[in-house]
Amino acid sequence: MNLKETHPRQNLYSFEGLSQIQKILIIKLRAIGDVVLATPVIENLRGAFPDADIDFLTEPPSAAIVAHHPDLNQIIVYPRQRWKRTSVPRRWCLDAAFLRHLHAQKYDLVFDLFGNPRSAIMTLATGAAKRVGYNFRGRQLAYNRVVLNRGAEVHEVEFNLDALRALSIPIFTAQPGVYVTAEDSAFITEWFAHRRFRNRRVIGLNPSGSWPAKRWPDEKFIELGHRLSDQLNASLVVLWGPGEKKTAQRIAAGIGEHAYLAPPTSLNQLAALCKRLSALVSNDSGPMHISAAVGTPTLGIYGPTNSKLQGPYGKKNRGVAHWEIPCLGCNRLKCPLLDCMHYLSVREVFQETVKMLGRD
Repeated sequence: MNLKETHPRQNLYSFEGLSQIQKILIIKLRAIGDVVLATPVIENLRGAFPDADIDFLTEPPSAAIVAHHPDLNQIIVYPRQRWKRTSVPRRWCLDAAFLRHLHAQKYDLVFDLFGNPRSAIMTLATGAAKRVGYNFRGRQLAYNRVVLNRGAEVHEVEFNLDALRALSIPIFTAQPGVYVTAEDSAFITEWFAHRRFRNRRVIGLNPSGSWPAKRWPDEKFIELGHRLSDQLNASLVVLWGPGEKKTAQRIAAGIGEHAYLAPPTSLNQLAALCKRLSALVSNDSGPMHISAAVGTPTLGIYGPTNSKLQGPYGKKNRGVAHWEIPCLGCNRLKCPLLDCMHYLSVREVFQETVKMLGRD
């Protein structure tokens, strides 16, 4: 559904000239999950500005998350990793050309939802009359509407929406959304048709995680798979991404008869796969946020990150952690102890999955 067709223009006058906005840019760099959690900003802006052009600036591979969003006019990709492999002078030239390109777009309103030095420079380089960003040290000089940073207090979805609230733009939805094509759905339908799921519910397991410290042990995923299969009559689909196939194969083999290795997928095909699942149990990761965004009940496993700030968003979703660990939510990439993950039992994760599925 395109919100441009279903939401009338609002009368927005809290920021001088806001009612005349014709071209908007949203900047959210880096991680897949971060981009998923920024998607409510797109839909609320489309509701407020049904006739404006709305563009989204991000990096690969996150661009795929918003590639089919019906309320965006253009996706701008900043190829940071590819340019890092060039010489420093060449990189400076490419960056300068990229900034000139942004300036040439003549945006009226820019939201920097990322707030690092690079995204702040991009925001300033647009030359937009209205530039919105957060009060991170030094970066606020790039903006003329500075937003209080509540990143340590509220979920990231609310953090992103604070940028709209700063301009009194109405918030009618906070639900993230990832859109898939008919071709992606057909690919997954075909894959399901050749598996022997019969009448068993299909639950996904996602053992991946961008940080080593965010990964629940593989052996616990295997034991959880056995419990889900035996006690909930479930078939298991083990998800994987680049560099993760061997781990996923080992977990699927350890579970046995009713476990299947997911097919190689693009991010959009992964979204279509998650949409077909009865539930997903996942480490804190991009696929976890994709699953929640397509409406699948999603349980996130937490340790070094905070489920209250970065959990799977939505009432039917939940996070599970060994809550009494004093260093929970430390945000460390590596840890010599990993008490938060090692002490989180299969029984606890299984019980939370049962509750999520409504079988207390």
